[in-house]
Amino acid sequence: MPILDTGDIGINYRLEGDADLPLLVLSNSLGTDLTMWDGQVKALSSYIRVLRYDTRGHGASSVPNGSYTIDQLGADLIALMNGLDISITNFCGVSMGGVIGQWLGIRAPERLDKLILSNTAASIGTVARWNDRIQQVQRSGLESVRSAVLDIWFTHSFQDASPDTVQSFSDMFLSTPSEGYNACCAAVRDFDFRKQVAQIKLPTLVIAGTRDVATTAEDARFLTEHIDNAQLVEVQAAHLSNVEAADDFSIAVRDFILP
Repeated sequence: MPILDTGDIGINYRLEGDADLPLLVLSNSLGTDLTMWDGQVKALSSYIRVLRYDTRGHGASSVPNGSYTIDQLGADLIALMNGLDISITNFCGVSMGGVIGQWLGIRAPERLDKLILSNTAASIGTVARWNDRIQQVQRSGLESVRSAVLDIWFTHSFQDASPDTVQSFSDMFLSTPSEGYNACCAAVRDFDFRKQVAQIKLPTLVIAGTRDVATTAEDARFLTEHIDNAQLVEVQAAHLSNVEAADDFSIAVRDFILP
């Protein structure tokens, strides 16, 4: 897989599909990598060209020392787009990826055509909760929080019905560099766009999981109510709705992106 050197970090990415098709950037959630989007690439590749990448600290991208900020994560994507000579794109991000999408909609709207914010919120969790998570991982590693993370990502019924998929995501989570995971936890901990999301004027689709306890349907409605031109789609899923409700998710994305 290619690595783009931004001069600051190396970003692992895949660009797939016909160059004549509409382009969509896919941004991963905390604790995953670009393979979380395999289902969407398979479903959408006939209609949409896809650029997916590993957020810094994840997958095969660089893991710089210290805590990260959403400003850095957003700037990383801009650097990737610049390096690939992409001036404008559609964007879809889940969870942390959705936070990056909000950053783009607020700080760099000229680089976007349409925006999809999935299983995300204008503010996620509390400082105390994130600090507890960071400290737990520092003390005992990612394995110590794996079970709790999987219960956030997927409903118990999905875990029972799709054990192979859940195992692959468990392995993906455990392969995430713990330093990168904690650094991105700090980025999510420290952002708060509740007073800024109204600045987003792009056509926006908000996707919510009806069983998502981390970024709830109420959080999704807040985004929809505060962003002009926003519409809401709810799917039967927990936090990783693009996996648990893959077909419905992909259809919603396709219908929103295509004219």
